[in-house]
Amino acid sequence: MEKILDKKQVDGWIAALSDWEVFAPALQDGIWAYRPVSGAVQLAHPNTKQPPKGFSFPQREVFFSVEQIKGEPPKLTQKLPHIKHQAIFGVRPCDGRGAVRMDKVFSDNVEDPYYWERRKKVAYVGLACNKPAGSDCFCLSVGGSPVSTDGLDVMLTDLGDRYSVAAITKTGKALMAAAGDLLTDASDADRKQVKKVHAEAVAQPQRAVSDVAAAPAKLKASFDSPLWEELARACIGCGICTFLCPTCHCFDINDEQTGSSPLKGNRVRTWDNCQFPDFTMHTSGHNPREGTGARLRQRVSHKFQYFHDNFGMIQCTGCGRCVSECPVGIDIVSVVNKVVEHAG
Repeated sequence: MEKILDKKQVDGWIAALSDWEVFAPALQDGIWAYRPVSGAVQLAHPNTKQPPKGFSFPQREVFFSVEQIKGEPPKLTQKLPHIKHQAIFGVRPCDGRGAVRMDKVFSDNVEDPYYWERRKKVAYVGLACNKPAGSDCFCLSVGGSPVSTDGLDVMLTDLGDRYSVAAITKTGKALMAAAGDLLTDASDADRKQVKKVHAEAVAQPQRAVSDVAAAPAKLKASFDSPLWEELARACIGCGICTFLCPTCHCFDINDEQTGSSPLKGNRVRTWDNCQFPDFTMHTSGHNPREGTGARLRQRVSHKFQYFHDNFGMIQCTGCGRCVSECPVGIDIVSVVNKVVEHAG
């Protein structure tokens, strides 16, 4: 289903989604981030600082609470999330593809009920990238596209003073149905213009991983290479690369005490980070990834080898956030290219 929406009617469409919580990119304190819609929405943004994965996989969540009264068995109360349906507008294609990869992780062998309780209520209204959404985009070289619909429910394409609106999923059709007469039928000329805009978007120059098909095998062959220490020499272990990644999903689980009489607490899941020095610390004090080189190897290999081995796809979606935001200039595109070249 493909329709046309005048840009002046975007707010009307959002207002019609009365049963949904709606979020869209907004600029605040110099940072583009998804925020609850409270006024006019203009989808003319670069990629957001953080991806939308937090809507399904929040940085902190409580699994269950526990209360221990002396002489009684502990009382456990599960804390499954209860949220309204959420429509996220302006999601770029690289982040839609990120959602596909997150879904695979949290449904592999065992479905994660906390993730899926949120995920099934989140809809992504994507926005095609007529031009690269950032200076470090490289989605094409990892199998993506600036007009990819993977992981999205609706795809918007900017046609100047209006949007092409295409439903990708059943949920997307429901979102579009709520707009009613605000959406008009697309003509043959409209579809021709969309095709032209998409072709021009794909033709935009991007950075590139030079031989992504060879990367899994070359990374495996380079596990013990001294090149990793050289490439990671500048790393300060801040972890910004993984915290801003649309596909990183490592987490830790801890018990937090909230009361002492009676004893009360919560079991909590929080994001973790393979670039932190204590990520692989053993209780014995041994750390198998003690140096920054081993930790960089883990991050890059997970994206371009391990995930490929497990799921048949490269985990990285080419959003470029880890490159743009690294305070010391570590560049995953350059790292992969150098390792592949070094492996011969």
